[in-house]
Amino acid sequence: MTTTSSTQTRLIQFLRDELAIPAASIAVALKQGQDSNMLPMVLWQYGLITLEQLDKIFDWMETA
Repeated sequence: MTTTSSTQTRLIQFLRDELAIPAASIAVALKQGQDSNMLPMVLWQYGLITLEQLDKIFDWMETA
């Protein structure tokens, strides 16, 4: 559980720092998706990130 929490924390940090995703957008997505692995898809489905940003997130997740 700590690993998931740590990974989610790092993912959120990446979204905010590297992709400049607003905290409010992240909060909306977190309320919708239970699993941090679904967070990027929820952001994209709600139109909060672009497809290019989604690709960058998946690339980051592969190396995290």
